[in-house]
Amino acid sequence: MSASSEPAPTTGVVTTGWRSRFSLRPGLFRVRDSGAAIIQIVVAATGAYTFASMVLGHSLPLVAATVTVSSLGLVRDARPRRVIETVAGMLVGILIAEVIVLVAGGGWWQLAVALGATLTVARFLSPQPGFAIAAAIQALIALTVGVGAPPFLRLIDGIVGGIAALLVTALVPRSGRRSELRDAVALFIAVESTVGTLAQALRRGDRMRAERGLEKARALQVPVDQWRTSLESGIAIARISPFLHRERSELARHERVRQSMDLATRNLRVVARRTLYLVDDGQPRQVAADLLGELGRGARLVADSLDDISLEPAARSVIVGIAARLDPAAMLPDAGLGDQNLLAALRPLAVDLLTATGMPHDEARKIVPRI
Repeated sequence: MSASSEPAPTTGVVTTGWRSRFSLRPGLFRVRDSGAAIIQIVVAATGAYTFASMVLGHSLPLVAATVTVSSLGLVRDARPRRVIETVAGMLVGILIAEVIVLVAGGGWWQLAVALGATLTVARFLSPQPGFAIAAAIQALIALTVGVGAPPFLRLIDGIVGGIAALLVTALVPRSGRRSELRDAVALFIAVESTVGTLAQALRRGDRMRAERGLEKARALQVPVDQWRTSLESGIAIARISPFLHRERSELARHERVRQSMDLATRNLRVVARRTLYLVDDGQPRQVAADLLGELGRGARLVADSLDDISLEPAARSVIVGIAARLDPAAMLPDAGLGDQNLLAALRPLAVDLLTATGMPHDEARKIVPRI
């Protein structure tokens, strides 16, 4: 993150012409980000198909391959639990279809009965819509491909595909470190932009900037949730993969930072609302602007410490220096209640940033002066 204290610019270069309609870069970035997932899917689908065909002797083990592709997917959430849930949904669909084929054979009305029963059972078993859809797709495949095969052959293929997906999740893992760091940086950039806009609003008494800052603060939940998803996925995979053992402690540290930043963004929204209320009079508030800007610089140091743990003490020292001064009555003795309440709203934000540096919560609260 930039070391400059200036907020991100509100304008920039806008690409026009044919380059705005056709560019190779977004596609290349998508391929880069999905590289591990593509390798996983290819290895798992090929392995499941080969095992079912050559070892079990199944003539057309299509289900074995489709189960692996559907359960792994290209989504950012590749937790083993999610893979298991998806596989379970598909096996439910296959089982229902196999029973219907065994009892009533194949045909259009059997297809309708199988889809209706599968969707009903799947919705009963899981609140996730994807679970029911995965089950229905596999039921459809089981009823239209290979009718006349030995009973429950496709169910065996589905189990083979599910096992292959889980094995590949552990043995050819998608390292969560890169994706979760990317999501973390996106969150801290958004926090920095929000703090910069609010600080400018306070410095200039600008209501329009305060409104923009509140909009940015409200939008922070999206990057927070994205970081949580990628972190949870990375932690779950690291638990079962012998190749990602070294990442476990680092991912756990990042989870501690994420939890603190989740609380920090909630408190930043409180600061944004109070800022919008205060600047309605058009008066500049330099003290509050400077304090908020300093907390933003502390957050930037927390972001830098994600990739280098040795920077955590420096980040903690900077934020301690700010938090120890957050006494509204002492800093604004002649100000109104609204201005003092704004400074009071900075106190829990400072505490959250301190806990993000590894300081225990009780110790962080003691840094802030009693009021």
